[in-house]
Amino acid sequence: MTSTQVGNRHEDGSTAVGTTPEEGYERGLGSRQVQMIAIGGAIGVGLFLGAGANIEKAGPSLILMYALAGVIVFFIMRALGELLLYRPVSGSFAEYAREFLGPFWGYVTGWTYWLLWVVTGMAELTAAAIYIHYWFPDIPQWVTALAFLVLLYVANLISVKIFGEIEFWFSMVKVTAIIGMIVIGLGVVTFGFSAAGDTASASNLWAHDGFFPNGVGSSLMTLQGVMFAYLAVELVGVTAGESENPEKTLPKAINTLPFRIIVFYVGALSVILMVVKWTAFEDGVSPFVAAFAKIGIPAGAAIVNFVVLTAALSSCNSGMYSTGRMLRDLAANAEAPKLLGRLSSSKTPAIGITLSAALMGIGVVLNYVVPEKAFTYVTSVATAAGIWTWMMILVSHILYRRAVVAGRLPASSFPAPGGSVCSWIAVVFLLMVTVFIALDPDGRISLYVGAGWAVCLAVGWLVLKANNPQIAQRSIREQEQAPEFMDKGSV
Repeated sequence: MTSTQVGNRHEDGSTAVGTTPEEGYERGLGSRQVQMIAIGGAIGVGLFLGAGANIEKAGPSLILMYALAGVIVFFIMRALGELLLYRPVSGSFAEYAREFLGPFWGYVTGWTYWLLWVVTGMAELTAAAIYIHYWFPDIPQWVTALAFLVLLYVANLISVKIFGEIEFWFSMVKVTAIIGMIVIGLGVVTFGFSAAGDTASASNLWAHDGFFPNGVGSSLMTLQGVMFAYLAVELVGVTAGESENPEKTLPKAINTLPFRIIVFYVGALSVILMVVKWTAFEDGVSPFVAAFAKIGIPAGAAIVNFVVLTAALSSCNSGMYSTGRMLRDLAANAEAPKLLGRLSSSKTPAIGITLSAALMGIGVVLNYVVPEKAFTYVTSVATAAGIWTWMMILVSHILYRRAVVAGRLPASSFPAPGGSVCSWIAVVFLLMVTVFIALDPDGRISLYVGAGWAVCLAVGWLVLKANNPQIAQRSIREQEQAPEFMDKGSV
């Protein structure tokens, strides 16, 4: 990419390097909202519900798996942060893949990230329906899932400010609750009060068949579920185009990620597993709900169940937000129907949100057909899509660093520590997790879905190129410029 393109738009209408187009969006997300969205992105249904099944498989060693994955997620987010401060755009990962790898890769990344959130929305609706069962066991899962889908759909059509405010309070509930859980749990372990006081002890982390009760292999196999728990941390990148001051808010949100991982994942799980021995947890039951039921605090389990319900709705709310924005970015680059690029009078991509919400309705169908397997299926597919998205962030970052070293692009004001070395480490880790997914009978379905998705995308791209000369011209131009980015450079 030549320096003369910086700050301009290509003849085909696509955005050149260095631009930060408003794209018609309202910069309605303030600092407190972006910060809380970033915090809330690290607390979701993967922790509150999925951790139950993973504890059953890995025992206390799950704490180590969350810590290990957390380091990799921080590498990914610092790579994304460097790109965001180089060029903050609403299209985010798709835009960077399009710029550094070519239009095809931007197209694939955009649609795959859209799929990730559609499927994640299904998972969150499933989880929310499961949580409602705690109070109303006679209500079918699919009825509850449908009701929540409609409610969040309507909320997302109003405005980005309403989305930000809803997400702020959802996240506030989650953060306050987890801190409260940790404090109460530490009190039980330290002072021995409540029904769980007699058995609560730090020794629960190793006393029952050791820290790795089922072996290191079983612990490593939980990494796909652990990575699902971290999905949505990258959502802060999608907010870049609608943040009031991205140069200030985004670095702060990313730099606090290690603290959030230590407190909300490593800390919370450590306390829970000290209060109640790991053998007491099971698949399909939130370990937080189970722990507070064991402690015996009046209404404690019901309160925690409300919190984890909030977490599920928060994630689904974020999914509707991000899918609409990603579809609009694809439409702006002629990689999706132009209709999806239209903004409503409230400056929201209403048509894209509507399409996404309609497809999230498949999750309602899954809850009707296979309620016992719905969560496992959708989380495995979402994890595979998330790994692809993260991989594109890392590869784009590596190529960006090479371009900066070669003097072709300006340096970011928020460089990732270690350069692209950490990005390479993260790439290898994600490939390892992909192998684990292939080895897991339940998770393997995501690879089958992924193969079918790849075929659909390839066919769709051929159709787009055949019917849209702008894309064909852009492909030729990018192929001519690609060797510049592939030159060897310092990491």
